[in-house]
Amino acid sequence: MDLADFNPPIGIAETLALNLRRVIAPNPSPMTYRGTNTYLLGAQDIAVIDPGPESQAHLNAILKACNDQKITHIVVTHSHVDHSPLAKTLSKATGAPILAFGPSSAGRSNAMLACLNAGMSSGGEGIDPEFTPDRLLEDGEIFKAGDQTLKAWHTPGHMGNHMCFEWGKTLFCGDLVMGWASSLVSPPDGDLTDFMASCFKIRDLRPQIMHAGHGAPITDPMERIDWLIAHRQSREAQILEHLSQGPRMALTLAQAIYTDTPAALIPAATRNVFAHLIDLESKKMIARDGIPNEAALFTLLAI
Repeated sequence: MDLADFNPPIGIAETLALNLRRVIAPNPSPMTYRGTNTYLLGAQDIAVIDPGPESQAHLNAILKACNDQKITHIVVTHSHVDHSPLAKTLSKATGAPILAFGPSSAGRSNAMLACLNAGMSSGGEGIDPEFTPDRLLEDGEIFKAGDQTLKAWHTPGHMGNHMCFEWGKTLFCGDLVMGWASSLVSPPDGDLTDFMASCFKIRDLRPQIMHAGHGAPITDPMERIDWLIAHRQSREAQILEHLSQGPRMALTLAQAIYTDTPAALIPAATRNVFAHLIDLESKKMIARDGIPNEAALFTLLAI
């Protein structure tokens, strides 16, 4: 599918499969594409997966779509502001509990905690600080969602509390994998080491179709996951090539590598590069001078 071909109506429930519908939130942007995909799973008892941003219009659209059904569960892949804030409002309206891995600080890696302890103050873009699930899900847990059954997989990387949900051969993959763009990994909430491990983890599940947090269904999951892994490996190679010419900061590297990226998206690109740098530092391939942030100077170590 050409990216321009994915332009579904906002706020209208569309059937994707038996017992599965999608409602798109009214929050299009360069980071959210057409808007957040909210999934309605079930026949009579409905699980709402990723209710989306705080929006009265989107709340009304969800309730209207489920007018003859009962919303019994609210399931959240991760707590960025385009995915989780409406969960609390929807829970109050329906009485349905909120299920997720944990609050926004949950699942951070030891490397990211070390960065915070070392004085990192940047990052935290788009985090929902008030997100509080009613029930915590464990990695590998099988649970009831509406009148269907899901299996939860902890897949940190895009965010520490990110989960994917397996429904037969279908995988709700949140923002870990998307068909229209690569995912943002921004420390200390995102960790590239974890991100790569999570990509391999869901690859081993061998889903037949994936439904992401934004964009069209991913009908070639294995190909897309392989592309994403190769893309990240390619970015690492580019960073190492530039560092071979001398010490660099994340911003300098982003400007040199993301030459076709609009200026407005360079800050996000810089965060992605910074995530690579922290990953390379953990592998003892580079050294950092300064507090871990975009202004730190990174130097290639002799191998």
